[in-house]
Amino acid sequence: MTATGADREAAGSTTRGYWWWERRRSVALDVGLALVSALECGLEGVEFAGNTGLPVSVGVVFGLLAGSVLVVRRRWPIAVVLVSIAMTPAEMGFLMALVGLYTLAASEVPRRITVVLAGMALVGTFIVTYVRLRQTVAEDADFGPGDWYVPLVSVFMAVGLTAPAVLFGLYIGARRRLMESLRERADSLERELSLLADRAEERAEWARTEERTRIAREMHDVVAHRVSLMVVHAAALQAVAPKDPAKAVRNAALVGDMGRQALTELREMLGVLRSGDALIAPVAAAGGAVPLAAVGQAAAAAAAAAASEDGPRLSELEALVAQSRQAGMVVELSVDGELRPYAPEVEQTAFRVVQEALTNVHKHAAGAKTWVRLAHRGSEVAMQVENGPSDAAVADAGLPSGGNGLVGMRERVMGLGGVFVSGPTDAGGFRVSAVLPDAAGPHSSPSGVRG
Repeated sequence: MTATGADREAAGSTTRGYWWWERRRSVALDVGLALVSALECGLEGVEFAGNTGLPVSVGVVFGLLAGSVLVVRRRWPIAVVLVSIAMTPAEMGFLMALVGLYTLAASEVPRRITVVLAGMALVGTFIVTYVRLRQTVAEDADFGPGDWYVPLVSVFMAVGLTAPAVLFGLYIGARRRLMESLRERADSLERELSLLADRAEERAEWARTEERTRIAREMHDVVAHRVSLMVVHAAALQAVAPKDPAKAVRNAALVGDMGRQALTELREMLGVLRSGDALIAPVAAAGGAVPLAAVGQAAAAAAAAAASEDGPRLSELEALVAQSRQAGMVVELSVDGELRPYAPEVEQTAFRVVQEALTNVHKHAAGAKTWVRLAHRGSEVAMQVENGPSDAAVADAGLPSGGNGLVGMRERVMGLGGVFVSGPTDAGGFRVSAVLPDAAGPHSSPSGVRG
């Protein structure tokens, strides 16, 4: 990844140690130009001293000092141009005038100042050239050009010594500003791309966390209920085996059936996960990298397949209650309203809520009487699982609890825009109630953290 503007500034600050120069090459260039300009002005100072009657040494020193001003052209370009304009009557500092005007036009000095100083240099050069040509033409009697000659040559000389430097400086300044603007835009774009990449990584991490949470919830709902019933039946099998072998055989058969059902549901869930990988594999084979959108589409397709094909239905609720009865639980099922089809995710969530609630009764309230109520309303379905106090005469099966059951039920219901309430009853039991809309609601926000 390329360095950003901040990185370049940080790197550039380490090389800045020569007053106003940023690079050693700039120092060498300005010092070299100043030496050449000083030498030029020193040589021209000899003729200037002869014309004005000053000592030659004074003219040379004056030229050297004036020409060396070019060394500060980057720091004070206006001062350099003003010195060159002041030296125009002495016919000194042509290099300094050209370089000064170029630097002034390329710098960040306001354009009105550049125009004023360039106009002054143009007028000064024109006047000096005009006066010198007048004197030359007057002294040379054999050379008799027309009246147009002196003004025209003076204009050409003034424009030739001023306009190229100013125009070239304007071009270089505009190009430099354009490059800086493009660099700033590139740095800004790079920062935006970095932020987008960070946000994409955060979204991908959130999606992975959500998928892990969903898989953990499904595994908990599938395994916990089946295994809890298996443990209850195994305990009953151990208790009745010496007294009633026939009942022990029936309990053993139930344990085997439940184990097979648990394995079947686990295989179905793993099949859905593998189908999601199968959806992503062709994209990876075609393009090498798997885009985040393809992962999301595959996950959505896998989730839809899980909900539409492998998910339980409310029509299986009676069989679920019957399994708890076979495990020795006294449970009553009541259904209000006419059974009708719902969205697959609604039926699956309603079934899982009742299933988990019955599992909690097996774990925490052995021997308690339980009521399962299901109500089909206008645009929603409501379910309630309530148990009384546990029976002290019934031995506890000793089922472990991870504390995730109620959290998972709440996440499922809230994810569909429903209402979930749970808590103890006045009679010493526990009640779980949930209401789900007929279709998935607009609530698709991240679920809470599992305990």
